[in-house]
Amino acid sequence: MENKQKLTKKSLISRTAFALGNLGHSAFYGALSTYFIVFVTSSMFSGLDKNIADKLIGLITSLIVFIRIAEIVIDPLIGNVVDNTHTKWGKFKPWIIIGNVVSSVLLIIIFTGIFGLAKVNWILFAVVFVILFITLDVFYSFSDVAYWGMVPALSEDSHERGIYTSLGSFTGTIGWNGLTVIIVPIVTYFTFLATGKHYEGAPGWLAFAVIISIIALVCAFAVALGTNEKDNLIRKSAKQKTTIKDVFKALAHNDQLLWTSLAYFLYSFAYVVTNGVLFYLFKFVVGKPNEYWIVGVIATIIGFCTSPIYPILNKFIPRKWLFASGQFFMILAYLIFILGRDNMLMLTIGLVLFDINFAQLVTVLTLTDSIEYGQLKNGERNEAVVLAVRPMIDKLTGAFSNGLVGFIAIAAGMTGKATAADMTPKDIHTFESMAFYVPLVLAILSLIAFLAKVKLTEKKHATIVEELNNKLISGQISLDTDDTSNSIPVSKDSIMLTAPVDGELINLNELPTKFPGTGFAIKPASGKVYAPFDGTIKFTFTTKHVIGIESENGIGAIIHIGIDTVNIHGEEFTTHYLDGQKVKSGDLLLDFNRDLIINNGYDDTVIIFFTQPKLLRELPSFKTDTFVHHKDKLGKITLK
Repeated sequence: MENKQKLTKKSLISRTAFALGNLGHSAFYGALSTYFIVFVTSSMFSGLDKNIADKLIGLITSLIVFIRIAEIVIDPLIGNVVDNTHTKWGKFKPWIIIGNVVSSVLLIIIFTGIFGLAKVNWILFAVVFVILFITLDVFYSFSDVAYWGMVPALSEDSHERGIYTSLGSFTGTIGWNGLTVIIVPIVTYFTFLATGKHYEGAPGWLAFAVIISIIALVCAFAVALGTNEKDNLIRKSAKQKTTIKDVFKALAHNDQLLWTSLAYFLYSFAYVVTNGVLFYLFKFVVGKPNEYWIVGVIATIIGFCTSPIYPILNKFIPRKWLFASGQFFMILAYLIFILGRDNMLMLTIGLVLFDINFAQLVTVLTLTDSIEYGQLKNGERNEAVVLAVRPMIDKLTGAFSNGLVGFIAIAAGMTGKATAADMTPKDIHTFESMAFYVPLVLAILSLIAFLAKVKLTEKKHATIVEELNNKLISGQISLDTDDTSNSIPVSKDSIMLTAPVDGELINLNELPTKFPGTGFAIKPASGKVYAPFDGTIKFTFTTKHVIGIESENGIGAIIHIGIDTVNIHGEEFTTHYLDGQKVKSGDLLLDFNRDLIINNGYDDTVIIFFTQPKLLRELPSFKTDTFVHHKDKLGKITLK
């Protein structure tokens, strides 16, 4: 069955499905954010009076910037809607499907030019376009927020989350950069089929939109069918309904989320601005616009390398230092852009260093881990809201950078028919000051903010998960929810409890970590854990050290293997069941390596807690300091 060293078929399917999701997601966003504007300026209004066309182009470009800024407020609200969604398919999958279906249909309609409405009535076209585009963008945001918000629901283990995130980032690179390869051939080919002419015309753009929409839908359904939300104890214990006030309160009181967001904002602003001015650098400063393709090739190659290698590096290097190394390379790149831009070899090295960055991966993972941090600190778990912060920052810095890049171009005289020969030393200095010196300062500030203020390391997160888990199963945090239907006994009023492991019975108050909950513990003599009664496996932590089991009449128990063993990440833990499987008392549930636990400095005691002690009328009187064998009867548990 499962263990840390062996990738199971179920896990492989889940990882592949999640990764496919961002392939279509990124391709869709690239078509919407980059190539839609090309379509608008080149083909959407062909045949229309130039003055009217210019007005409509101005309206569309202004609207996009406005919407990006407005999403500072909109995305957290969308995240709150997702967080408050409760269906049999989970909270994320419905919005991934709904968001993709609606936005894909609207993308195709917009790429038709709204069926030529501008040529009939351009004022009506403007009104309809505003409505359609805002609706499209809102539903795309729903799918975006739901997709990345799913990461903490797929696993509570920080390392496993890193694998999902890096896979998603890798396929996202393919989806985004792949458009640069296919866009011209697709648009030209389908335009030729429709008109017999070789150029990028409206029929080709429509075909492009249809193809991208189909890819996005196929990938969205792959996520819905191939992944599985883990309905574990920690997620169940969180507040089930949050208000808008709760959302902004949770964000404001989560200092690790705020510092991580600030560090990422500073990095993202610098990165996006620099990407926006690199074309101007090649055309007006270096004087080699035909060499600009190097930028895209380097970004694609580095993107293919950094995402897959991240989980490997993170096994040996904490993500804090991976973030720092990326910022250090970025700072070196800016120095090269400033001092060595006239040498193509040095400029190429600078571009390589500029793209070697793990900031987005580290940010997503740190924000993901801040969910448990916020839950422990504030009692609220806002998965989708928290994961909406990163794309919200991307949109915000994108809007700001668009304005700044335009200002740089105007201030440096890099507009119209100007060439590199027209640039004066003053123009070059103006360009460098805003294009490289300002981003250089931002990169330095980002590095300082992350190193000085972000304390949520992988080890710290593991401790938080364990503390949350211990508080939950010991009764310090209530497990009660508004839905009590699952808590009502449905049949027998008692069950027979058997020993789940060979070893010596001990009281909870004898443990090195105090647990005031209802239950007992066994100092194990072997590394095998058995079912303590007939029931159904409700959940298993990704780290496999926590198993939830519930009897037919609603008695719930947690089997917790070891203390602080979350840090072992499930290594040499082997399960012999599937979540949701019915088991009989005495069935083998799990093997674990006691020597590995002890040699790593942890306690291997197996602890059993009852999750709803208020429902229990009578518990067995456990004779401590007594050696028991698995399947030994410990007594009856009776319901009120």
